Amino acid sequence: MAQSFDQLKQKYDAVISVAKNSGHLENVNMQGDKLFIRAEVANQDAKNQIWNEIKRIDPQYQDLTADIVINSSMPQPAQQQSYAAGASASGQSSGGRRYTVQPGDSLSAIAQRFYGRANEYNKIFEANRDKLSDPNQIRPGQELVIP
Repeated sequence: MAQSFDQLKQKYDAVISVAKNSGHLENVNMQGDKLFIRAEVANQDAKNQIWNEIKRIDPQYQDLTADIVINSSMPQPAQQQSYAAGASASGQSSGGRRYTVQPGDSLSAIAQRFYGRANEYNKIFEANRDKLSDPNQIRPGQELVIP
């Protein structure tokens, strides 16, 4: 049975977030019974990061078509981060993904990356109350649960 657009979008939400944060997400729509994602990124590392996330979610990706184009005239990202390392499959079963805080991160920036909305930072804060006492005080190296 074919999955709906919303189901596929939810399944590949982390890919969409990585594409948004790595470059320019041009469109996400259905092509037949597959989700189609088109994005433009500045370099091969950013393209690989998106494909690694796709393969982490579903190594077969039979329900997805992705067109990731490198445009070297785009601004180069200051720092490429490994989303797959922070969002381990083992973290999925224990209440959410996991993310390792990088230098310069804020809960708002992490919320933007995972949810597409910076103002959702409180979800992350509440899920990590055992580690955090202030949403403005996170440290590089901390491992956070992303609900």
